[in-house]
Amino acid sequence: MSFERYGRFVDSFVKITQILPRPRNVIGTSVIELQQVESTNNYATALVHAGLAQAGTVVWTHAQTKGKGQRHKSWEAAPGENITASYLIEPYGLPLSAAFAISRAVAVGAHRFFSRHAGDQTKVKWPNDLFWQDRKAGGILIENVIGGADWRWAVAGLGININQVAFGGIANEAVSLRQITGRAWDLRALLDELSACLRDSLDQLADDPASVAAAYDALLYKRGEAVRLRKGSRVFEAEIRGVTEDGRLIAWHGTEELFQVGEVEWVRE
Repeated sequence: MSFERYGRFVDSFVKITQILPRPRNVIGTSVIELQQVESTNNYATALVHAGLAQAGTVVWTHAQTKGKGQRHKSWEAAPGENITASYLIEPYGLPLSAAFAISRAVAVGAHRFFSRHAGDQTKVKWPNDLFWQDRKAGGILIENVIGGADWRWAVAGLGININQVAFGGIANEAVSLRQITGRAWDLRALLDELSACLRDSLDQLADDPASVAAAYDALLYKRGEAVRLRKGSRVFEAEIRGVTEDGRLIAWHGTEELFQVGEVEWVRE
């Protein structure tokens, strides 16, 4: 592996600063284009297990038949109308405890991409969904590949609504870039633009992790506002105050409470 410059990685959980050689960021420079696949994340993970994975490769498909979302939910997208892609990211020596740092950087990069065209009403809903106003514009699912004690790969799957205008039963919950802007978009051109935004955010993570964390907090959907949450049979109102370094939601309802991903769900009005 060749190295072009040096960067600083901070393990914010144990507060130890490490100086590690940083390889060239090649996110999105190699594209595997597929007409149809069950899941781009599964395809990318299969490349890893077959010993064929190359850092930065993006697996992009025009149609995904069994797309995956957070917490084993499905991700449905109309064929040929949206970005459905997975990126192979090397952690470059980061400990697995820093997994949320990469998740956060991917969310910040995806936000930069979408907000360029959709404007500043774009937010990141914890843990890493893209929201425009109060409607979902995209989702991110990161799955990690572990080899022994080493974190080998992060497979970052992104589904972003681009040209789709009909969403069936979730029409009032989803939104696309075409609906926001009133125009159709070239998917390949936008994929390249998304890749560039992810390269920038991952470079920023390597150089200045604290700035990525600050950017994520600034973009957080409903931060400083009261929302309704459900944990099991308990429904309660709480103010969203931020996210911890390991990805837990910070909520205040007379006392501070932290929630793991999947532990609570948002209750729509």
